[in-house]
Amino acid sequence: MGRGLPATMRSAARAARLVGMAATGTGTGTGTGTGHKRPHPEPAARIGTHDGTFHCDEALACFLLRLLPRYRDAEIVRTRDPQLLARCDVVVDVGGEYDPGRHRYDHHQRSFTESMRSLRPDKPWSTKLSSAGLVYCHFGSQILAGLLGQPEDGPVVTALYDKLYENFVEEIDAIDNGIAPAAGEPRYALSTTLSVRVGHLNPRWNDPDQDTECPQAGFRRAMELVGSEFLERLDFYHRAWLPARALVEEAICRRFEVDASGQILELSQGGCPWKEHLFQLERELALPRPLQLVLFLDRGGQWRVQSVPTAPHSFQSRAAVLVSQEWLGWRTRDSKHRDPQAGPGPRGVSLKSLQDPTTVTESEEQHEE
Repeated sequence: MGRGLPATMRSAARAARLVGMAATGTGTGTGTGTGHKRPHPEPAARIGTHDGTFHCDEALACFLLRLLPRYRDAEIVRTRDPQLLARCDVVVDVGGEYDPGRHRYDHHQRSFTESMRSLRPDKPWSTKLSSAGLVYCHFGSQILAGLLGQPEDGPVVTALYDKLYENFVEEIDAIDNGIAPAAGEPRYALSTTLSVRVGHLNPRWNDPDQDTECPQAGFRRAMELVGSEFLERLDFYHRAWLPARALVEEAICRRFEVDASGQILELSQGGCPWKEHLFQLERELALPRPLQLVLFLDRGGQWRVQSVPTAPHSFQSRAAVLVSQEWLGWRTRDSKHRDPQAGPGPRGVSLKSLQDPTTVTESEEQHEE
């Protein structure tokens, strides 16, 4: 029945099912089909975390663990009782110990200083990990591989693992550990972050019912909230961010077909967010010369020219002079009616003519027409 739905709708429906299952601990198994029942079913695994006020990091840690087959139906035990925690298969954000061999993932002890970089030297992030970051560090690749049906060590999982940590999990780690995003007094309040919204799901200080221990109540809602946003972000990066990266990488590979300098890119599809990918691919591919311009057709069929900034969020261009005054306001439809003495349109351009618009060559004029 779902085959006729668009991919985005199918993905959203699947994400909703995963969120519900991970938050409530209900699995997806339908039996083996043999007709035989196990005489001694294995007891459900138990995930331990602290009781009282809950936070974004342990809500995400518990959600992520329940995406693993071994913890899919796990009971969540919210307590600080050492004896109860000792009976749990995995403990997050409580207990005062970090021991991955025994699946203990707390970060509050004084001796704890681990970051993604310290545990995985191939990663650049030095933010101190919370329970969410610890679970993601140890199980993230396995979780993503299972969700995407991709090899755990393949390029898709590797790229998305890094992207999700840098743009989702690291923020939760930093906030839970009290690490400010920048030095000095903040200029405004950040009151709508995921961590803040999870905090609002706790009982108010003057509510008559202060029960925060029941995972089927506020904590379950917290898991649903963080889980839905995690899966939505994964879906976006998988279906939109990765294809944009592939398109920019393809343009880089073809750059010498566009201009002999190898410093002009032509994107095969307009509307593609290219800046982040361009800077990242320049580093990864160790390009010998910096890219200068990006050409693409917009959705209205008009050619667009954008200069490459000096940094991802800078308004300064790499090239000092790129476009002559005659080009300002130029449109593709103007090519048949423009002044013959004016420079060529964007599609027939060379880097040399852009840096010195008086040096338009005859071949460029012919190419443009």
